[in-house]
Amino acid sequence: MSLGFLINLKILWAINDIEKIYYPILAAVGVPVNMVTIVILSRGKCGLSKCVARYLVAMAAADLLVVIIDLILRQIPIVYQELFTFVWDFRVCNIHAVLLHAATDCSVWFTVTFTFDRFVAICCQKLKFKYCKEQTAAVVLGTVTVLSILKNIFCYFLYTSQYWLSNNPWFCRVSFSVSRSLVWTVVELMHYVLTPFIPFLLILLFNALTVRHILVSSRARSRLRGRSSGESPSDPEMENRRKSMIVLFVISGNFILLWVVFMVCSILRRLDYLGYPVSLPTFVTEIGFMLQLLSCCTNTVVYAVTQRKFREELRNGMEYPLAMMVRIIR
Repeated sequence: MSLGFLINLKILWAINDIEKIYYPILAAVGVPVNMVTIVILSRGKCGLSKCVARYLVAMAAADLLVVIIDLILRQIPIVYQELFTFVWDFRVCNIHAVLLHAATDCSVWFTVTFTFDRFVAICCQKLKFKYCKEQTAAVVLGTVTVLSILKNIFCYFLYTSQYWLSNNPWFCRVSFSVSRSLVWTVVELMHYVLTPFIPFLLILLFNALTVRHILVSSRARSRLRGRSSGESPSDPEMENRRKSMIVLFVISGNFILLWVVFMVCSILRRLDYLGYPVSLPTFVTEIGFMLQLLSCCTNTVVYAVTQRKFREELRNGMEYPLAMMVRIIR
């Protein structure tokens, strides 16, 4: 064995030990955090428009499903294989794969639709009043959900119904003919191009256009207000845009940073099956899974940091049960 192989193997073992602690903690945090986010945003007391709130609630709901279907029902059984051998008797892995990939696609594409909505609201004033409405958001989110399910029906036929309890490269067993089929390899490669490669490009594009528009309009408004008043007073319009921009960029940046490793690993691994071998240590793929699942638990932190009213609602929600307990004790 080469020295490099032994080093990679030791790193992989170390990461597997970390995963046994990391995944249960992430699940214990991710479920309540996303449920609390859904409740707070659904109450409509965070100072957000109904359109924005609907997108954020949908994103939190999709993240919750990913935590349950992917983290709890896939990753934890994989890292604790010795405790979940009974899973091999449940012949529903291909159905599980459809639901898992559909939930993941919803989580990703809901972020894209939210980014586009904010792009329209900030950069396209004429289209804003027609598009940035609660009803439009509901239609867009519903369409994305249906398309995500239809897109991932192929997983039912790609995988068998038996669990494999491994991420190398699938967590369901696959027949040899399918694993070496050029057609299925291309189909699966396109699956990862659609999610998350294209969303990456769209988010970067919309954010770049939004930044450009805000910079140009800020300079123009500053010149006009300076000429009319002789000074630079506060501008409520630009302040609102600044707050929207902060939320948008933090959510988008969080998504890109935490998904980039998973995206690169997924595409390179599928290129390997097309005859373009790329040397990629297994532990890098595991790190990609860890970061990708972390992204489903961080949006609440983003809202708490960037939204004052969200922090107030979160604090009130935490103080209420404590106050009730004190009353009961007294």
